[in-house]
Amino acid sequence: MAALKVGLIIYPDFSPFHISVPYMIFSPMLPGELLFELYLIAPDGQANQAERGMSIVPDGGLELVAAMDIVIMPGWHKLDEAPTPNLLKALVQAYQRGACIVGLCYGTYALAYAGLLDNKNACTHWLAEKDFNQRFPKVRLDLNALYVEDDQLITSAGTGAGLDCCLYIVRKFYGVKIANRVARIMVVPPHREGGQAQFIEQPMAKSTQQAQINQLLDYLRENLTTLHHIDNLANLANMSRRTFTRRFLKATGMTVVEWLVNERLQRSRELLETSALSIEQIAAQVGFQTATSFRQHFKQRHTVSPTSWRKTFGTNNLIKN
Repeated sequence: MAALKVGLIIYPDFSPFHISVPYMIFSPMLPGELLFELYLIAPDGQANQAERGMSIVPDGGLELVAAMDIVIMPGWHKLDEAPTPNLLKALVQAYQRGACIVGLCYGTYALAYAGLLDNKNACTHWLAEKDFNQRFPKVRLDLNALYVEDDQLITSAGTGAGLDCCLYIVRKFYGVKIANRVARIMVVPPHREGGQAQFIEQPMAKSTQQAQINQLLDYLRENLTTLHHIDNLANLANMSRRTFTRRFLKATGMTVVEWLVNERLQRSRELLETSALSIEQIAAQVGFQTATSFRQHFKQRHTVSPTSWRKTFGTNNLIKN
């Protein structure tokens, strides 16, 4: 198999890290085997400067894209600014002739601005979820995946997920054995379990503008282990059940049950990261009736088990459960 030609697009004020990941993966790495021919491409063919002064002299301009098997947008500098028309046209033409088009992190924006992701599955950094969905409502954004492929269009979540995505591309074209060898040289796992969801910040539910509801939220936080009933909570708030449920939903954006689960999971994450308590003990301390219920809610929210979360984020990775 002839070496695949990979075009790495250099964008204005590029991030050195975002460039370095695909640069390393697709540069000659395995002794005696040329898997990829890497080309640095700048839309104007001129040297581009990074966000902190570093500059890169490209191999050429967009004319090189026509010969690439894989075209990579390793990021994008301004989410509210579309790439130049000539860059958008080059991406579309490359895709139409069968090239694999890749958007790493915010590079997904460039593909979306080109219209390539309309009615397709994609992902990007979780911080951009709201903005991306507003700008590109036709794209099916997956905020859990580390990377997604849909019809020769490959997109990844932020920063470190770009490495996972690049290794996936090696695996896609050359198989598991070669991808594993590349991963070993990089001293990284060839495949990472879990998804982006486990890294998304989960803020505490905010206080509301309603004093009665705020007082009740404080009460609930102090009594997470109690089995609460709607009628009792409505009485505490001096409201009818119907009025209480309506105002609670309006004030918090969640039902009482959803709010309680959210708070219990928040507290459980803190305990998983900072304590040596067993899963059963944590489940009891945060108010889940059983460890099984806790595991089910946790896996549904974060796509990984409580034990996996602890292994990733805990202060003591020797803890066994």
